[in-house]
Amino acid sequence: MLEHLPVYLSVLFCLIAIAALILLQWTILGSDSRFTKKKAGITAIVLSAWLIIQAILALKNTYNTDTDALPPKIILFGILPMVIAIVSLFVSVKGRTFIDSLPLERLTYLNLIRIPVEIGLYLLYLNKVVPEIMTFEGRNFDILAGITAPFIAWYGIRRGKLSPKLILLWNVICLALLINIVFTALLSAPSPLQKFAFDQPNIALPNFPFVWLPTLIVPIVFFGHLVSIRQLLRKI
Repeated sequence: MLEHLPVYLSVLFCLIAIAALILLQWTILGSDSRFTKKKAGITAIVLSAWLIIQAILALKNTYNTDTDALPPKIILFGILPMVIAIVSLFVSVKGRTFIDSLPLERLTYLNLIRIPVEIGLYLLYLNKVVPEIMTFEGRNFDILAGITAPFIAWYGIRRGKLSPKLILLWNVICLALLINIVFTALLSAPSPLQKFAFDQPNIALPNFPFVWLPTLIVPIVFFGHLVSIRQLLRKI
């Protein structure tokens, strides 16, 4: 845990993680499917447990020890399980039934979480625990996805003023922005994979509560884009 950081930063990222969970629950409960709505409770329990597990691992400095390990521990124990969970939803019949019934408009609103995330990353940069390239002053333009999401959701989807192809393009671009910052963050962290930011590396994200960004918040946004793209491709 980075004890020298202002307390408000920890509070901010805790609130962002909670907000991400709430947005996901709101999305699930917005489904017209009774089957999907019933999954809201178990989803909340599982993801809350996941938050606790990641908090324990971070507080025990699991991700800060043996930084020469390949793959990095945060990938192995923090990111990979979420990737497997998402893939399982897409390859199983019940999983596809679940994701296909999620409302596209609310999936789009999930991206609002990217605005406070980017503000938080900038504040972490000012406190010298992430590099500039991970912020909107560097190579990270992810905040644009959060800013444009309400327009796409309300004007494009609710009012039907944008074609599915255009909304699909927006999702692909925003997914690319997300992938960009994910790889930038990984390649800026102390590990054998590090390629950037040796003067001010990414040392925040392996620590509590910032670890919730790569292990929960980013996977939720990633999941939202994949589901949206699947739904839109089926409409075209």
